[in-house]
Amino acid sequence: MDNISTAERRSQIAQMVLEKGQVFVSDLVDMFNVSEVSIRRDLTILEENQRLKRVHGGAIPIPGNLRTDSFDEKEKLHIHAKERIGRVAASLVKQGNIILLDSGTTTLQIIRNIPQSFRVSNMITMVTNSMPVSQEVLIWPSPNVTVLGGIYLPDYQATVGPQTLGQLNELTADIAFLGTDGLTLQGGATTANILMAEVDRMMADHARKTVLVTDSSKFGRMGFVPVKPIASYDTIITDNEAPAELVSAIREMGVEVILV
Repeated sequence: MDNISTAERRSQIAQMVLEKGQVFVSDLVDMFNVSEVSIRRDLTILEENQRLKRVHGGAIPIPGNLRTDSFDEKEKLHIHAKERIGRVAASLVKQGNIILLDSGTTTLQIIRNIPQSFRVSNMITMVTNSMPVSQEVLIWPSPNVTVLGGIYLPDYQATVGPQTLGQLNELTADIAFLGTDGLTLQGGATTANILMAEVDRMMADHARKTVLVTDSSKFGRMGFVPVKPIASYDTIITDNEAPAELVSAIREMGVEVILV
């Protein structure tokens, strides 16, 4: 895992602790190709931020703590790849489309790349549970956007729960743009939060086309809660660092994979 930033490395270590239950310094040194001093510094910083508990030779989760990266933390990771993915995803939107947008940080990049000509009333209709997405849209000249109500989750800056699902259940859309925390052939798309998974699942069920937008760091990672099998998605847009074997296997399932 060369050429990733310190912030990205620490984010991945924190996620690995949650998923595996324990990590070892020696394994992390080999995995990230950095010094033992750097890894021990990472674990110290993560412990100070209450992301994990250091133990002899490695680290374990803090009991009862299932915290993943916050929206603000995730937004800074793999930003250049997310921007490229957002531009390509935005090009799929046509005049008159109704689009669903979940609360992923890559989804926000789609909105930032919607053409100026579509940013006026009735050109496109947007529905989202994401506060950052809605805030981005509200600076447009005359946006047509529905912001879903529900229980607000600060770490995700999004609404979830029965109210959110109830509103989604009454809608039908042309395209659902969804993010993910992990993507594997066996587990499909996964996320760290059950309530977030429910919203994504319903968005996928209520759209004629479902597009998964995710940077390549999520490939091969399995999160806590399954959302949808890979074959449920029509298109996956990711960056060109995605593992070639996994991309080929996904394409063999009949899913379009766009590399940017």
